[in-house]
Amino acid sequence: MLIDTHCHIHEADYPLDIAETLKHAHAQGVEQLICIGTSEESSRQAIAFASKHDEAYASVGVHPHDTKDGYQGIESLVRSPKVVAVGEIGLDYFYTHSPREMQIRAFEWQIELALRNNLPIIFHVREAFDDFWPIVDNFTGIRGVLHSFTDNQANLDKALERGLYVGVNGISTFTRDEMQKVVFASIPLNRLLLETDAPFLTPSPFRGRVNEPAFVKNIAEYHALMRNISFEEVATATTTNARAVFAL
Repeated sequence: MLIDTHCHIHEADYPLDIAETLKHAHAQGVEQLICIGTSEESSRQAIAFASKHDEAYASVGVHPHDTKDGYQGIESLVRSPKVVAVGEIGLDYFYTHSPREMQIRAFEWQIELALRNNLPIIFHVREAFDDFWPIVDNFTGIRGVLHSFTDNQANLDKALERGLYVGVNGISTFTRDEMQKVVFASIPLNRLLLETDAPFLTPSPFRGRVNEPAFVKNIAEYHALMRNISFEEVATATTTNARAVFAL
């Protein structure tokens, strides 16, 4: 069994047929998936999608890019059935679609929301770890995952020291950055989560196609080969991890 811990197939513009997408996922052993909100509207769509599909769960949150458009509306969504996390939330300084000050305010507010509701957090961090860690360290009881982690060993170590899980996706299968390859291989198996970020970041060997949850299997196979362990070991460990952090 495999779990796609991060996808966006609930979005209205997802280009593939949903019934076929779910059928493909089941055929590859992907039995559960989490649809991730990136705005208030996207979060509502994630909940609606999860309510219609037994294998789907939802996370509600406002992505740093969208914080300028409001974020407090998700407070009414966190107690909805099948909501298992707050996210994806965080800081993104690679782009400045929302001012940094707004991103920080929204990030802190959403952390507080997660803690009040005893939910894990799905973190999006891009070129912003210098601000990210001091904010996180201002809170106690945070648990969750660094989504789409591609950073250095120092930030991986900081994540592990704080008990966070680390999400890897298709990037890990096609990166040419040798440092990233070393870091990916050093993620402890008991802290590893698999994700597609579908429809984005399609893994090898399917580059050029729309990403879908079924491709989690290919990511798992890659990490098994990279670690010189069996596919079953990766599948079992990552499923156990996902169930632990998201209470699936």
